[in-house]
Amino acid sequence: MNVAEDLSIQLYSLREYGDLSRQLAALADLGFKRVETVGGHLENAASTRTALDAHGIEAPTGHAALADLRNRTDWVVDQAHTLGIKELYMPAVAAEDRHGRDDEIWRALGNDLGEIATLLNEKGLALGYHNHHWELVPFTDGTTPLEHLFAGANGSALTFEADLAWLVRGQADPIAWMEREKSRLTAIHIKDLAPDGENLDEDGWADIGEGTLDWPGLFSAAQAHGTKWFVLEHDKPSDAVRFARSARVFALENFG
Repeated sequence: MNVAEDLSIQLYSLREYGDLSRQLAALADLGFKRVETVGGHLENAASTRTALDAHGIEAPTGHAALADLRNRTDWVVDQAHTLGIKELYMPAVAAEDRHGRDDEIWRALGNDLGEIATLLNEKGLALGYHNHHWELVPFTDGTTPLEHLFAGANGSALTFEADLAWLVRGQADPIAWMEREKSRLTAIHIKDLAPDGENLDEDGWADIGEGTLDWPGLFSAAQAHGTKWFVLEHDKPSDAVRFARSARVFALENFG
């Protein structure tokens, strides 16, 4: 991996830093060549692509909402192709569906996503699932929603974007999950957790390398388990450009 060229950043991290053009200008100034889009960037893919091209940035990965994947699949494919996206990830279920769902509902969701992934594969596009922590809350038998989702997708083309810090917040072992789903693993989100009680204004997240996670070790493990997309992220940075700058510097110094 050429870290300087291949490292990406999730545009969600810059959502409060003005419009897309301002976000991309700041990232280009810092040396970024790749970004990961959010679902809203699909709404006007042509203008998004124009902005990306103007700043010499590509978007090989992006997020897409479950409703769009289900209800306007061909539209999603067309917009993704316009942006040059190679792999999409469904980032989250609706807030009201995150807790209290039984295992069969999660298996059904996995089956649904698997069928969509297979369909998208036929159109030259991959689809995966991105985790948070709520899929790690165990049922009474000790199994988790995330396990049942992937069981429901068994035999399908569904991939996995492992958000390793969310796995840790869910009290799971991120390396164990990468090993468990190595046949699906194609991307990781690289972000960090502050020590307990710190960075409360940033919801407990930290700039990468300034938190509690062993990111050089996790990065090496992700590479060993076949990850091809490496995406920096901070869910609530108090200063988005500060985060992007420090994250890139840390990655260049530690992921080479």
